Amino acid sequence: MSEQETNKPEEQMEEAAAAAEAAAEAAEAQAAEGADAEEDPLAQLKSENAELKDRLVRALAETENVRRRAEKDKADASAYGVTAFARDILNVSDNLKRALESAPAEIPEALKAFVDGVDMTERELLNILERHGIRKVEPEVGEKFDHQFHQAMFEVPTNEHAPGSVMQVVAAGYVIKDRLLRPAMVGVAKGEVQKVDQEV
Repeated sequence: MSEQETNKPEEQMEEAAAAAEAAAEAAEAQAAEGADAEEDPLAQLKSENAELKDRLVRALAETENVRRRAEKDKADASAYGVTAFARDILNVSDNLKRALESAPAEIPEALKAFVDGVDMTERELLNILERHGIRKVEPEVGEKFDHQFHQAMFEVPTNEHAPGSVMQVVAAGYVIKDRLLRPAMVGVAKGEVQKVDQEV
C-alpha cells in the first residue's frame, strides 16, 4: 500500500469534518433567521395591540364626553325650557303691578274687592314663577349698581347717594335658576358737577 493511499482517508475525514462544520454553521444561521422571522410578526402584533388599545381608550373617552354633554343638555332643557314662555309672562306681572300702582290712595269701597283681587293675582303669579325657579330681582334705592342683574336706563344727578347707586327702579328684573331672564331697569345716581367759583 502506498503512502498516498494511506493519506486519502485522512483527507477525506478532514473534508467531512469541514463539511459538517459548514453544515452546522448553515443550520445555526437558518435557525437565527427563523427566530428573526418569528420576532417580526410578534413585534407587529404587539404594535397593532397597542394601537387598538389607544383607539379603544380614545373611543371610550369620546363616548363619556358625549354622555356628559347629553346629560347637561337634558338638565338645561329641563331647567331653562320655559325661558321664552317665562319672559313673555313677565309682561303680565308688570301690568298687574302697574294697575296696583295706579290705584288711588283712598280706594272706594266698591273697588276695594277688585283691587284686592288684582293684588292677590299678582302675588299668586309671583309664587307660581318662584315655584318654577323664576325669582324676582328688585334692587333697593341706594343699592350699588350690578351690571349682571341691572340695566341703567337713565342717570339721576344727586349728592344723596354715591355715584353708581340705584336711584329708581323702573321695572323689576328676574332670574331663572342661575341665569338672568330680564335685568332690572333702573335709574342710576350721577354725582352733580361741582360749580367752580370763578370770581377772584
